[in-house]
Amino acid sequence: MKIINISSVEPNDVSMDPLFFGGKVTTQAVFEEDYNAQKIQVMMVNFAPGARNKPHTHTTPQILIVTEGKGLVATRDQEHIVTPGMIVFVPKGEEHWHGATKDSAFSHLSILGEPHIFKTGKQ
Repeated sequence: MKIINISSVEPNDVSMDPLFFGGKVTTQAVFEEDYNAQKIQVMMVNFAPGARNKPHTHTTPQILIVTEGKGLVATRDQEHIVTPGMIVFVPKGEEHWHGATKDSAFSHLSILGEPHIFKTGKQ
């Protein structure tokens, strides 16, 4: 068993990564382990107001657990406002993006089976 206090995990500024735009974005690598040859990655992602990522896909399903603020999650056909307590399931291979609204910072935990992101679009 591991117990991790998120405040003890150093944030990494990823604002200049080509996946992100619109403002400051930090990530906190909470957990990454192999279980029976299956990698699990848990990452806290923190968006400043207006910051978000570009459309992308993952090689495994992604689960987002909203922890703070007000954010947007979207596919090509849908856009939703999400708030703390909401959980988003993104199927493997589905193009999507997520980030903060213009008037609120936004944080979520991202859970992936494998830490692979493929960039698929520009905005």
